This record gives sequence, C-alpha cells and structure tokens, in this order.
Amino acid sequence: MSEPDLRGAPLKGLRVIELARILAGPWIGQTLADLGAEVIKIEAPEGDDTRRWGPPFLDRPLPDGGTERVAAYFHAANRGKTSVTCDFGNADDLARLKDLIATADVVVENFKVGGLRRFGLDYDSLSALNPRLVYASVTGFGQDGPRASQPGYDFLIQGMCGIMDLTGAPEAEPQKVGVAWIDIFTGLYGVIGIQAALAERERSGLGQHVDLSLLDTGVAVLANQAMNCLIGGTVPRRLGNAHPNIVPYQMFPASDGHVIIACGNDRQFAGLCRALGLGPLDADPAFATNPARVSNREALVPRIADATAQRSRAQIIAALEGAGVPAGPINSVADALAEPQVAARGMRIAPEGIPGLRTPISFSRSELSLGRAAPLLGQGLSSKPKAM
Repeated sequence: MSEPDLRGAPLKGLRVIELARILAGPWIGQTLADLGAEVIKIEAPEGDDTRRWGPPFLDRPLPDGGTERVAAYFHAANRGKTSVTCDFGNADDLARLKDLIATADVVVENFKVGGLRRFGLDYDSLSALNPRLVYASVTGFGQDGPRASQPGYDFLIQGMCGIMDLTGAPEAEPQKVGVAWIDIFTGLYGVIGIQAALAERERSGLGQHVDLSLLDTGVAVLANQAMNCLIGGTVPRRLGNAHPNIVPYQMFPASDGHVIIACGNDRQFAGLCRALGLGPLDADPAFATNPARVSNREALVPRIADATAQRSRAQIIAALEGAGVPAGPINSVADALAEPQVAARGMRIAPEGIPGLRTPISFSRSELSLGRAAPLLGQGLSSKPKAM
C-alpha cells in the first residue's frame, strides 16, 4: 500500500468554477485557492468589474508585448486563480463551460436569483449534469423570502442589518465599517458551507446547494449585540469606541494621541489601577466588578482618562503591558502592515512579485498555496491567454 501524501495544501485536487464577481464570491474562490484548490474564474469578455475599480492600478506585461492595467481591488480577491472568458450568449462558449463544470467539485456564483436558469447554469440543471457538484450561491437576500429578487450590496446590507446603528459616536450619524465587512464575512461563511457540503458528500455521494445571503450574514454576526437585544429587551445604540458589556474597554486619551485599553476581567482592572496610580478604585464596590463598572461607567471612565492624559502613548502601553493589561496603539493601515508581529507571522506575501496578504490560517503540517498572483484576463487553462 502506498504512503499517503502528507505534503502540500489541504484542498489540493479540488476543482472550483467561480461564476462570481466583485467581492463576496471571489473571496470564497481566493480562500479556496490559498487552501490548494484549482479555482477557474469565469469572466465576461470585459472582465470582473473590480478590474476597473481604481486607482490605484497595477500594470502587468502581456504575452503579446502589451500591458494589462488592473485595479488593486481586483488583486485583493482573486489571487491564485485561472481566468477564462466566456460569453454566456455564445452557444459554443456555453457548451465548453458546461463541459468544464462536469469535471468540477464546486461552483460559486453570485447572480440574481434565477438569473442563470436561462443558460442552464442554475443548480438544478448542473446537478443533473454533475450530481456530486456542490453549488454555492451568494445573493443579497437569499434564494427565498420577500426580498429574494432584490439586489443587495454590502453598504446597503450594513444599513439594514443593524451594524451601522451600532457604529460611530453616540451623537454622530451612523457609520459603515471601513471595509466591505459583510461581503468578507459572507465569503468566509461560504467557504465553511462549501467544506461542510464536501464533507457530507463523502457520506452521501451527492452534492447540494449552499444558499448564502448577505443579510443573513450581517444579522448573524451581530453576536452579543443581538443577544443583548433579544435577552435584555433594550435596543443597543452607538457607544463610539466603548463596549456595551465591558468597562473599561475603549479608547483613552494620551498626551500625544490615543491608546486602546481593554480590561476583560477584574484582575486586569486591578492591574490597570496599579499601573496608572488609581489603586483605591479597584477596591471600591462601585468599580470592583465588571457589572458594577458597566453600571457606573460615566463615573469611572473620566477618572481613567484623566490619568492616561498625563502620559504618552508609549508610557501607557509599556506600563499596562507590564501589568498584564491588554493595551495597544491605533495603527494606520500602513502601520499595521509594518507591524513586526505581522511580519513574523508571514502575513505579507508577493506571488509573482505582486504584494498581497495571505489567508490567515496556519497548519501544523499542511501548507497554503500562495505562489500565484491574480490572473491576467482570459489567460486560460494553459500559459497562453485564451477565451473559451
């Protein structure tokens, strides 16, 4: 009996056809590609919309001597894939695509509900062609319900799911999260759903339809805020950088800017008091326990702020780290990318010389597949660009 192959990426040998564009669907594809799957991105002849979502743009040489200019946005979600162009209105292109899907394990699509049926690319049609196919659909509102036919975008769903009403200063307007948070979360839930369906396929021998909704995801990840509403019976509101259930757990002023202090338990609060010279507070019944601190946050927070405002950011962070209290800076994106811990974990990569960030999963034995950048448009299944 031959020895099992214990090397390489965990999803090596899996074939994925990506009929998706923009972010949530491509994020599924990129994550699966990093995990070792062969991901074939099917693009319209003009390419994914995000190829043009710039600046900034990256210029890459083409085999014919020309140059392809593609936005950084596209490179954020399409690493490790092969690009094949396909005109669904062309019968030959469509036939070749169906032949390719017949060899696939997974299809990822983010068309409107029912939008692929007229091309025979819907789940029912393709599962008849390939019964083992796992077919993941990403839509704004899911495959059923009163809004199923409506388009959905991350910004719109952030407003609908409640997260914007929780984000920002209490006296300010609602704020969206600074990245397409729900698209990314939906992409990750998509990977989970696909892998679960593949695991179930090992038992049943059959694929199935994985139905992913941006709104479902946005509501699901409200986490403790949703439970505060469901169990507490009150509507959570914006608290700026404060936490609804933990005090102190927010941003505080320093003499040269701001720092984050995150006390998750009473022991850490006692350490905070010692480090900032606020010793009596941790013994005061009004502040000794977290429930008491939440009830008395208006009295406690200004006293901590008075103490931190007298010290620099570096002084506060050093003192609190020495006391075992979580504290840290508020980095810019550039600061975060230059963080030594980020470097030590190998988060920054440069496949084919193009900078990027790897999928943040590390294995004890397996590897990620990180050697290929995002594809040139229509580069095909060989080294030469081709359309279907």
